[in-house]
Amino acid sequence: MSINKEIKRITTETLRGMKGVEKISMLTSYDFTIAQMVDAGGIDAILVGDSASNVMAGHETTLPITLDQMIYHAQSVVRAAKRCLVVVDLPFGSYQSDPQKALDSAVRIMKESGAHAVKLEGGKEIAESISRIINAGIPVMGHLGLTPQSIYQFGTYKVRAKEEAEAQKLMDDAKLLEELGAFSLVMEKIPADLAKKVTESINIPTIGIGAGPNCDGQVLVVHDMLGMTHEFKPKFLRQYLNLYDEITNAVQQYVADVKSVDFPNEKEQY
Repeated sequence: MSINKEIKRITTETLRGMKGVEKISMLTSYDFTIAQMVDAGGIDAILVGDSASNVMAGHETTLPITLDQMIYHAQSVVRAAKRCLVVVDLPFGSYQSDPQKALDSAVRIMKESGAHAVKLEGGKEIAESISRIINAGIPVMGHLGLTPQSIYQFGTYKVRAKEEAEAQKLMDDAKLLEELGAFSLVMEKIPADLAKKVTESINIPTIGIGAGPNCDGQVLVVHDMLGMTHEFKPKFLRQYLNLYDEITNAVQQYVADVKSVDFPNEKEQY
């Protein structure tokens, strides 16, 4: 039984209180219609991810999406989300170069979309930006491990932090994010044992994607989970539906009905 059944609106403090008590469920959403269904399904948090660059716009990476586009997607999701927490990614180029630019970007997202928090990729390298955003009263979710905005630096989407030095840096960054005041932390595509150690070493909730079962919660891209992106099937993904085939088949049937003059029939006309 969920401890959050009676909560009318989930907040960052709700998520903090779930650590060690109840697992946190999180999915991405980018538009009103899907966000409405995800919220109605009882999700704890929606991430308006820069993965919109991939699944909504068809880009190879998350890098091309702009701050204006992220705000547009966030506005659509916030209109639909009646109960869950809405977190928005700061896109590539909107925070890395300058802490003041980072604050300005976060302020724009909060003011123009009505979202509840922002998410940034990185640790020590962006500490000043995170600190400035938090000091302005904006909740921050961290993101460590595989950070897709740095894909050209990594050169691969393979598992991160397998070597001792990188694993230690991730642990140090996680503790730093907690010290700076982040309310939670996403860990992407890292060894499950490391994710467990990090989760046990900090007091803020961890949310995993490809980081094993011992994080405080899990997040997936909704299009992947629903089987709409049929070619993307990483090891960590559990596909709950196969909407690619179902939608394609429905379209094929519609085309056949139109061409055979079966649609519209007598009951479907005025």
